[in-house]
Amino acid sequence: MDALAEKLDARLREWKPETAAQARERIMEVIEFADRDVLDLARSRAAEQEVLDLLDDLSTR
Repeated sequence: MDALAEKLDARLREWKPETAAQARERIMEVIEFADRDVLDLARSRAAEQEVLDLLDDLSTR
């Protein structure tokens, strides 16, 4: 097994279930983008949400 896969496997077992679930979701996104050869074009949904949250915070000030 690849060293990265081994490290990921170990961490997924160590992290809290919620953290592991979030990591799995994001990793699946990256795999899907790589399968479509669009890694350079795709933004993560989490990054988009962070920007939206920042904009919301600015508008409430």
